[in-house]
Amino acid sequence: MPQLVKGGKFVFAWCPVGPHGEVGIPRDAWEEYAFRAGDPVVLFSASRTSGGFILARKVKLEHSPMAGDLEELWCRRLQKRGWRTWILLEMDAGVIKIPLEALFAFGAAPGTRLLAVRGSHLGLGMIRKGSIVLEAANHPDIPVI
Repeated sequence: MPQLVKGGKFVFAWCPVGPHGEVGIPRDAWEEYAFRAGDPVVLFSASRTSGGFILARKVKLEHSPMAGDLEELWCRRLQKRGWRTWILLEMDAGVIKIPLEALFAFGAAPGTRLLAVRGSHLGLGMIRKGSIVLEAANHPDIPVI
């Protein structure tokens, strides 16, 4: 897993969004965040600077300070509060299938190339813009899955 700059973010791979909202999860990220097929996962907005979303196991968020703020977190409908958007989905083996409405709400669409980055301990970052994405574009060694 490359580190873009000394002291900077670690990245896993470029993850293109498929025509039906499917996004592959890099194997290293799958293992690091302990994703399992059938797990309920929450997608929630990444920062406004980086766009995209954070992908986190529901069980991780249930015990975080974030859970108390987002009572609707466990809803399978797209939710919005201020600039934050989230939805509860189920993980497939190595891939997450995101309804197009949710994908658009996260500023992505089929064909968008997301950069999988090591986020917080809560979840995997899937970002689409900003300085990290610009720097990653200069690193041809980052795989595309």
